[in-house]
This record gives sequence, C-alpha cells and structure tokens, in this order.
Amino acid sequence: MAIPDFQSFFYPVLKYSSEHNEISLNEIREFLTQHFTLSDEDKAERVPSGAQTKFDNRIYWTKSYFSKAKLIENTKRSHFKITDRGRSFLTKFTDYISINDLKTIGEFREFNEGTTSTDEQDTKITTIADTVAIIDTKTPLERLEESYQFIKRELASDLLEKIRGNTWQFFEDLVIDLMVKMGYGGSRNKVGESIKRTNDEGIDGIINEDKLGLDVIYLQAKMWKEETSIGRPEIQKFVGALHGQRAKKGVFITTSSFAKTAIEYVKSIDPKVILIDGETLTNLMIEYNVGVTGIETYQIKKIDLDYFEK
Repeated sequence: MAIPDFQSFFYPVLKYSSEHNEISLNEIREFLTQHFTLSDEDKAERVPSGAQTKFDNRIYWTKSYFSKAKLIENTKRSHFKITDRGRSFLTKFTDYISINDLKTIGEFREFNEGTTSTDEQDTKITTIADTVAIIDTKTPLERLEESYQFIKRELASDLLEKIRGNTWQFFEDLVIDLMVKMGYGGSRNKVGESIKRTNDEGIDGIINEDKLGLDVIYLQAKMWKEETSIGRPEIQKFVGALHGQRAKKGVFITTSSFAKTAIEYVKSIDPKVILIDGETLTNLMIEYNVGVTGIETYQIKKIDLDYFEK
C-alpha cells in the first residue's frame, strides 16, 4: 500500500507510546511498518525533492508535532516517552488524531501559527471547514512562504533544544563560530589571533570587530537549560565589566530570553550593548549556516517579459 497521509501517523504513534515506558525511533519504524502493512518498496518512496523517504519524513514531523504540543518528551538521542499530558490527550480519541485536534493545545497552536497576541489567537479558526476556506484565499506563493516560515520555526526550535543539551564550552564555541560567520574576527585562519578567551569580570570572550582589529567587541555567553528571562541585574553586571575594560561595545548572547527591564536598560546606556536571545540566536544560525545544512533549494521563476517583447 502507499504511505498513509501525515495525520494518519498521529494516533498509532501516540497509542504505541502510551504502551511503553520509553521507545526509540527504530521501534516506531518497525511498529508502523506492521501497523500499516508496508513493504520495503512502500517505505522507499521519497518526497518530491528526493532528500528523504516519505516514511521517515512523516515519522519525524509526527514526533516534532507531539514534542511541540508537549505530548511526548525526549529522553536521550532518538528516544522519547509519552508525558502525562499525552496520556490525558489520548483518552479523547479512539482511532484518529488530526492537526486541528493538536491545535486545541496552546503551545502547539502558538508554534504552528507563529507568535501572536492574545486577541489574534482568539480569532484563529480551528475547524476543518474554515481552515480549508482560509487556505483557498491564499495564493500558491503565499502558501509556500508560510510553509517555509513554519519549517524555519521548527528548525530554530530544534536548534535551541540541541544547544541546551550541550555543554557551556560548546555554547561559547558556537557563539564564536557565529560571530566569525557574521564577519567579525577576520578570516577563519586568523580566528585564533583575533579571539581571546577570558572569564575576567563576567566577560567570556573578546573578538575583533574588523579584520584589522581597529576595535573590539566583548562577549558574554549565558546558556540556560530552561526558558528563564534574564533581568536587568545580569546586564548591569556585564555593563560594569565593560566599564572596567573601558570597552565601547558588548554583545550578550543567551539561549533564554530577556526581561523587558533588561531591554529598556540597554537602550539608555553607554557602552553600546546588543542583546541576542535564544530565538534571535537560532535565526542567525540558520541565516549564516552555523550548525545547519541545506537539503533542497527551490527557485521560484516568473515570465521574462523583456524576452517576449524584443
């Protein structure tokens, strides 16, 4: 048989998860092969780009959706288990779970539709009929752009999870890699000369702003395992360290977020301090290809009117 549609994976995966303490992706693959009676030929069918099989692609996105809805949680590499919320959610269904069912969960709805205000969230349409109506009002290019943004949000979220699961030394190296990719510190073969590691007075590193080293930027890299807002006191400590070095520019990078008081504080001080939170960090990593790799490129083309009007 052909690979079932994406949403058909939801119920059996969550049901199977509820019957085991911890499962691996390989166990899920074996279970779904038997559940859907799939042949090797079925599982070899690839997505249009050819980058991945449909089978693995739909397993990946099912796991991703469940993770964003907090129905499952990762335990170790390629392993996960169902959460209490997942067990409670499963009791509402007997054989099928849809994306619209997942949208009843606030965290998933926010991820799926992007960050919105409370008023905007209240006006989101979640019924199947209305969702189809909304899709029909958008051009193919608009739908493509929305899909791209959705995949980008998913990638950014996964990046942040990977970063938080690593060591603080890895995070500091990542920050340096990103700064170099963004054009600071000079060429890659001169990085060792342009970057100085230091834990002096709350400063984690110093990097040249330009290839000639005419000015420097002081770095603070703060990794948090969980989402915790960084307040004004933490930024004031960093600014104090900058004053101690007579520094003019600093960048404070975190896997977390910044409280409004911290954001307002840096607007009115000298030296100049740039705050980069977890969301901004992962978006910059995607933009400058740090820790990510491209799998496919789609080029949108239009008619060349000049060619036909010669």
